[in-house]
Amino acid sequence: MKQNNMVAMILAGGRGSRLFDLTKKVAKPAVHFGGKYRIIDFPLSNCANSDVDVVGVLTQYESVLLNSYVARDHHWGLDAKDSGVFVLPPREKDDTGFGLYRGTADAITQNLDFLDQMEAEYVLILSGDHIYKMNYAEMLQHHLKNNADATIAVLEVPLKEASRFGIMNTDKNDMIIEFEEKPEKPKSNLASMGIYIFEYKQLKKYLIADEKNPNSTHDFGKDIIPNYLKDNKRLAAFRFKGYWKDVGTIDSLWEANMDLLNANNELDLSDPDSKIYTEDVNAIPQFIGENGSANNAYITQGCCIYGSVKNSVIFTNSTIGEDAKILDSVIMTNVKVGSGAKVTRCIVADGVEIAPGAVVGQKDSENILLVAKNVVK
Repeated sequence: MKQNNMVAMILAGGRGSRLFDLTKKVAKPAVHFGGKYRIIDFPLSNCANSDVDVVGVLTQYESVLLNSYVARDHHWGLDAKDSGVFVLPPREKDDTGFGLYRGTADAITQNLDFLDQMEAEYVLILSGDHIYKMNYAEMLQHHLKNNADATIAVLEVPLKEASRFGIMNTDKNDMIIEFEEKPEKPKSNLASMGIYIFEYKQLKKYLIADEKNPNSTHDFGKDIIPNYLKDNKRLAAFRFKGYWKDVGTIDSLWEANMDLLNANNELDLSDPDSKIYTEDVNAIPQFIGENGSANNAYITQGCCIYGSVKNSVIFTNSTIGEDAKILDSVIMTNVKVGSGAKVTRCIVADGVEIAPGAVVGQKDSENILLVAKNVVK
């Protein structure tokens, strides 16, 4: 076992119901993002870039596509000796039978045998549905420096929005002294990112005790963290300063894609020192026709642009027809927009066909329109 052996566990089993039809048949972490990526690529790439070699991905809801995707660990360079991405769905056990994951903590509890097998010294708990870049090795060093029992990544949010988050109140040394779940009157603006590092042997004891508690919701934020605080364990806050987005709604998913079009965006997918890795799709280069145009747009491989695209992200293998106009929109994979059609402030789901001359979305609309079915003129 190498020194400071840290195993990552990515929680990727949620329904993602606020993305409506985008997650009707696909788990949220498998939803496409940024032209050629999937959401799960971000935590997996962060692990690869942080030298976290062993990653468990805990799946549950509509997991067939997600399971097959993350099993191809070579995408993220996690296929070397003593490394790998392991798919961990709920499974039947001899002593307990079959049971779905009842909460974030229970998902880890059901996989303690995996962590034992991997000889984990530290456990890194991640969410599979956030867009961000983070060096987890730096977070581990912060954890060790503070001799912490657990370390929680926190993000400063506007105080007026703090009541939407789990808030960590800290002392002058950034040690956590109180946790408040969506407080009406928050005392600080340090929001939990749902990213935790625990010393494994100690965490295992808490998880086993939690499993036996009939009143527990088996959740890290609601049960495990409060129990650590109640027992006066050392909890350190790790302040994160970069780009982070929870893409759990149609509007936030659209906003995150639009952020990529800002030349000064903090995410910076072109940074060679912190690459986001993904599946290499076998597609032709992008093609912009004689009358086609693209202004401030991400145009991915396999796309054919015969109309105009402005301030938009066009995903792999999509076609924009003659005289069609795409404005402030996210066009997902294998979409066909007919000639003369107009698409404004929309997310168009994978495989949708928009008929010639059709008009979808409005420039002055307050909310983003999700187009998940074929549009007939």
